[in-house]
Amino acid sequence: MDVSLTMWTLTIVGLCALIGVDFFIGRKPHDVSIKEAGIWTIVWIVLAALFGLGLLFFGNAQASGEFFAGFITEKSLSVDNLFVFILIMGKFAVPTQYQQRVLLVGVLIALVLRAGFIAAGAAIIANFAWVFYIFGAFLIYTAWKLIKEARAEEEDEEFEENRLLKAAEKRFGVADRYHGTKLWIEQNGKRVMTPMLVVMLAIGTTDVLFALDSIPAIFGLTQDPYIVFTANAFALMGLRQLYFLIGGLLKKLVHLSYGLSIILGFIGIKLVLHALHENGVHVPVISIPVSLGVICAVLIVTTITSLRASKKKAEEERSAQALAKSSDSNQGPGEG
Repeated sequence: MDVSLTMWTLTIVGLCALIGVDFFIGRKPHDVSIKEAGIWTIVWIVLAALFGLGLLFFGNAQASGEFFAGFITEKSLSVDNLFVFILIMGKFAVPTQYQQRVLLVGVLIALVLRAGFIAAGAAIIANFAWVFYIFGAFLIYTAWKLIKEARAEEEDEEFEENRLLKAAEKRFGVADRYHGTKLWIEQNGKRVMTPMLVVMLAIGTTDVLFALDSIPAIFGLTQDPYIVFTANAFALMGLRQLYFLIGGLLKKLVHLSYGLSIILGFIGIKLVLHALHENGVHVPVISIPVSLGVICAVLIVTTITSLRASKKKAEEERSAQALAKSSDSNQGPGEG
């Protein structure tokens, strides 16, 4: 899709306006209710759907299909980010009333960093077609790694600060407590960062690690930088509300990693087939409608099986607890 500089400018201005409205509405620190999170989650999804339909009417069906496939993929991969965000919030003991501000700024940092990745990826793909082999192999490897990690079932997960964050803390120093929404304060005659700024940087820079998976994945669905950027933007901007909406449900999505691994593996194979086709090898090419169908089917099946497995586990735990109580009540005071 041929996108003019004017269209790029209008899109970025429009996204900035949406972010400004979001920031203005949530400027006062408060605990986000399920109702508020739900309303705003629906708002962002509707806005993304309207943008995709706009591409259909003012662009073409292929661009629209690529956007929806990219948006759904990025949205599903971003849910995995929420697990790490919860770990970060816990490690830095972020007060609940400040969490939405942390996520808003953290996601903005992530979006800016991802824009750099997207620009670099588009430039590399435009000049070196063989990079599709590397992207495809990397996604297949990542899919295998996700399955391996899911089977490991590590329960004692902890967030580890990256080197950039550690260097910033060492260079500027960190205050011993939160000071409202302030990012910098004067302490003992020295200007130091507050924990608020540190956790914002942690959210934003940690997302870079996820971008290493998601950016190659979306380039496997479309090579249009405009669609890649907008799909990422809409997926990330609704992430804050999603955090509060399904934060308590994340533990129930026990098969999410398996679903994401299937999606990444599928896109990895699609990239390799695309690269072979570009080199003149007669291989099947996976279309966008097929890709969209596979991604949606995997997510639906994963969600259903996850909820069933979680429900079964909860019932087993309740039965075990009831049996234990029954055993204790049947045992008299003199027994033992």
